[in-house]
Amino acid sequence: MRIRPILLLVQVLLVGTAWLMGCAQHETRTKNDIRQVRVIASYPHDTEAFTQGLTIHDKRMYEGTGRYGASSLRCVDIETGTVERMVSLSNAYFGEGITVFKNRLYQFTWRNNIAFVYDPDTFTVLETLLYDREAWGVTDDGAHLIVSDGTATIRFLDPETLQPVKYITAHAGPRMVDRLNELEYVRGEIWANIWFEDSIVRISPVDGNVLGWIDLSELYPNEERGKEDVLNGIAFDAISDRLFVTGKNWPNLYEIEIAHP
Repeated sequence: MRIRPILLLVQVLLVGTAWLMGCAQHETRTKNDIRQVRVIASYPHDTEAFTQGLTIHDKRMYEGTGRYGASSLRCVDIETGTVERMVSLSNAYFGEGITVFKNRLYQFTWRNNIAFVYDPDTFTVLETLLYDREAWGVTDDGAHLIVSDGTATIRFLDPETLQPVKYITAHAGPRMVDRLNELEYVRGEIWANIWFEDSIVRISPVDGNVLGWIDLSELYPNEERGKEDVLNGIAFDAISDRLFVTGKNWPNLYEIEIAHP
């Protein structure tokens, strides 16, 4: 009988296949894929702000913060960090990403399946909309709201109904890139913070293909942070072509530019 040799051959084949799959799914970032940044300026940021969303509209910066009992929506002066207007969410809500679409400011919640729609000038709630899953980061492309949920999946939603229109999966070759958090639409690309990483991934809105990474590990030393004080917050001013980043409870908001390779 030749059972043992056959079993051995099967084991070898399985191990070999697993090894090949592991290689295919291994981190595919190369030096050419990663961009460094140059800090143009840094501005004060409220260290009590557990930043979940950041966006710029009509030269004003808006920030959404999270945590039960501490979630808020704010209008913040970029230069001074002064909170010019703020509304707090009910203790029942954990605030997540924000974006301004056609002069309506959307703020999603984490697990409440509700998005609040505000007047960006007064923070008056115009309506509440239902959403059928977790929401993390939010941005828009001028036609749809674009929402992450902590996985590799990004959904494009109808702004009126929050019903999905399409979705893409962020991937670098065969490997899915998950833990996508705060989102921003920058120069025709979707930029996403990766939860618990000091990097931003650049994603094609067409097919989810990863276009590259931005390294932000030099901005705020890990030894000076709390455990949850991770990079989270991207705001792009398309009119002035200015780019800002911050993190949860970070003391600074950074204006950056991407270094050319």
